[in-house]
Amino acid sequence: MLTLPRAIYDAIVAHARRDHPDEACGVVAGPAGSDRPVRFIPMLNAARSPTFYEFDSMDLLKLYRELDDRDEEPVVIYHSHTATEAYPSRTDISYAQEPGAHYVLVSTRDEETVEFRSFRIVDGVVTEEPVEIAASADLADEATR
Repeated sequence: MLTLPRAIYDAIVAHARRDHPDEACGVVAGPAGSDRPVRFIPMLNAARSPTFYEFDSMDLLKLYRELDDRDEEPVVIYHSHTATEAYPSRTDISYAQEPGAHYVLVSTRDEETVEFRSFRIVDGVVTEEPVEIAASADLADEATR
């Protein structure tokens, strides 16, 4: 299950809507080994495409150096689909290289509704998981247990 603070959920959806009709992409980082998404990092879709996303290689290098410096890892890797359902494409599956990450897809094909889904992608196998949206205070309480 992916548990996501409301503020980060809203930021991902807003990013996806803002970049439409191009796909949006980004990362939510968290402390290494925690599986706790805490830091929203919108990225530029270097492909600037409505059907494909690609992190800029220099931005990606900078991101991973920053994650190492902060002892963080990518907990969520997200992108949007602008004309299809929120489900990983064959390309998405082939590019999924972080077995511990939650792969979130947001579909912006409908202006009125939000399709927001999360998947685990390991060795080409896609498994959907539930998404729980929590108030930030809920996560703070959980972090102190």
